[in-house]
Amino acid sequence: MDFKLFKEMLKRIFFVLFTAAVLACQAAPKPQPMVEGVVNVKPDEQQQLVIREVVNLIESYNYKKLEINDSISSIILDRYIKSLDQGKNYFIASDIKEFEKYRYKLDDDFKNGDLSGPFYIYNVYAKRLNEYFTYSLAQIKNKYDFNQTDSYVYDREKMPWAKSIASLNDTWKKRVKYELINLNLAGTTGPKSIETLTKRYQNLQSQTSKTNNQDVFQILMDSFTESIDPHTNYFNPVNAIAFNEDMSRSFEGIGARLQLENEVVKISEIIAGGPAFKDKQLSPGDKIIAVAQGDGEFVDVVGWRLDATVAKIKGAKGTKVRLKVIPSGKEMSSKPVIISLIRDKIVLEETSAKKKVKTITQNGKEYKMGIISLPAFYADFKAANAGDKNYKSTTRDVRKLIDSLKTFDKVDAIVMDLRGNGGGSLIEAISLTGLFIDKGPVVQVKDLRGKIEINEDEAPGVAWDGPLGVMVDRLSASASEIFAGAIQDYGRGIIMGSQTYGKGTVQSSIDLNKLVNPSMLQRIAGIITKNKTTGTAPSGAAAATAADINLGQINLTMAKFYRVAGSSTQHKGVVPDVTFPSLYPMDKIGEDTEPSALPWDVIPKSNFKSVANLTAVKPNLIKNSEQRVSNSLDFKYLKEDIAEMKKRDAETSVTLNEAKLKSERDAQETKSLARANELRTARGLPALKKGEKVTKQDAFDFIEDESLHVMGDFMQQSGSYVMNLGLGSSPKF
Repeated sequence: MDFKLFKEMLKRIFFVLFTAAVLACQAAPKPQPMVEGVVNVKPDEQQQLVIREVVNLIESYNYKKLEINDSISSIILDRYIKSLDQGKNYFIASDIKEFEKYRYKLDDDFKNGDLSGPFYIYNVYAKRLNEYFTYSLAQIKNKYDFNQTDSYVYDREKMPWAKSIASLNDTWKKRVKYELINLNLAGTTGPKSIETLTKRYQNLQSQTSKTNNQDVFQILMDSFTESIDPHTNYFNPVNAIAFNEDMSRSFEGIGARLQLENEVVKISEIIAGGPAFKDKQLSPGDKIIAVAQGDGEFVDVVGWRLDATVAKIKGAKGTKVRLKVIPSGKEMSSKPVIISLIRDKIVLEETSAKKKVKTITQNGKEYKMGIISLPAFYADFKAANAGDKNYKSTTRDVRKLIDSLKTFDKVDAIVMDLRGNGGGSLIEAISLTGLFIDKGPVVQVKDLRGKIEINEDEAPGVAWDGPLGVMVDRLSASASEIFAGAIQDYGRGIIMGSQTYGKGTVQSSIDLNKLVNPSMLQRIAGIITKNKTTGTAPSGAAAATAADINLGQINLTMAKFYRVAGSSTQHKGVVPDVTFPSLYPMDKIGEDTEPSALPWDVIPKSNFKSVANLTAVKPNLIKNSEQRVSNSLDFKYLKEDIAEMKKRDAETSVTLNEAKLKSERDAQETKSLARANELRTARGLPALKKGEKVTKQDAFDFIEDESLHVMGDFMQQSGSYVMNLGLGSSPKF
């Protein structure tokens, strides 16, 4: 979809709006109530600016065309409180009563750039959380009777708010007891369990104390935008970078994944092909204690937040970074090693499209199946716009895999595995569909003005003209639903799995900085330097410049998807031709579980020409599959697990009797082992012993296996169905 018109409108309108907002920022904001006992986090000027303009943006251009009013304000407050304390473990009734004064004020406050209320609420939460840590740390060394018949209520969401901190003490104490029992059952007992749990709580308390105003603002903005619709999202600067890296499947840095452990950043993984991988000096488990840019001075990063350390290590391709490292296995008192690396662009191949080949036997005949697993619809738009001929994209990757499957593997059919694929680029969904159909409409898009645009595959020819299957599940969403829906509407292939997520809305990603005149950013920088707002730059920091101002990004819902046959994918998603039991709870996951989701509707169908009418072949596919599923141990156990999960979902407490809890877990472990060995015996594999883990080689994807057998049935039954792909030849059926 072309959003140029919208963006031009935004640029013209928001230049004026942002200018007014900057001037407004010079006025003193409403005083924020202070919370004693904690370091109070406060909003900064650019956040005050962002909230005003996001309100304007939503009111002017969101598909729902709604006004941010008292009703929305009430929803935001409830969502915000729930996001901070869903289990009702920290706030007390008097806190909630006090917060009521904001119920119908947030809409007006946001329009004025006033964030004092939500930040005050967070600071109260931080105080309660600190009280929990302080109290719980004092309880760890207590002597506990693990033979009592008491229980711990871990889910208090449907209970009333506690009347006082004293009334929460019992809950907090029981949580400590429960965690000690877990450590005992895991083999960590006595003084060691006390030491382990103490360090755990101290580390959590330390990391919580590092929460900054960007973290709080992100929580608030999530509550705000999700009150509008589930997919209008604001990303603060750090999250915007992560979102765009995920979309492009690449980033610039040293090629290592990091984790925080006891205040120290450790390397958890070295990414193949990156500078760290090629240099071979860094290893998983190494601890990074200081970072230097180029030949500059080292900055100690022990005790830093993980994202702050990552930001120091990442950088532009071709630049140098030096690290002080304590090698894995050595004490922190050891002499550090200095490692110098030149940053580069790292392509995340492990999260890109992949292929594999499996052979099945169907009624005495062998079929070689090519399976292409696609985790998302990604594209490196930055590289493409820069003229990089080798930019990374879903369609380019899948085309190469198809060529390999045809030329080298000589497969009989291809199955696209879109399970867990939450979507991504609309452009890639259209072009990927074009690999399997010879030109024509792929998806219809209706914008907020009611105008319908038909997005077509305009490339002649196809990459694969043989039998095609598509695997989906409840987590397949958005672009996955566009692709699967088009394949189904065209009769181009068979859709297998469970009903998809139902995300039928279109978002436009807007970099808020690009809507602002640079001189305005400089004025904001001047205000920040002057005010030194708490929670932004530390005392004595250098003056801010326009380049330091990052307003973040908003993904704004501006349109809806419709299939070429006219039906919206919103709410209902794509219903497979052959349905399997869902691994995921359908009543917990999906667009139809979101209160703020847009409704399902239909528009006229587009002028598309179907490839084949597969209606007559589907009943036999369903019948054969249902028979196999009914005789399958895997599906039998899946159905039992679904029933068990529903039962556990209704539970809110757990026993604190160690013997009883051990007995329950032992029984579950015995049951799981017996199940696993029954399945392994059926597959000709040796039985597992207690405590022995399943190897990756032994893992069996029974849903994939059933999908391949459905494809085997499809190929045997569809010989009489001619598919007109416009290639001048018959399909390989």
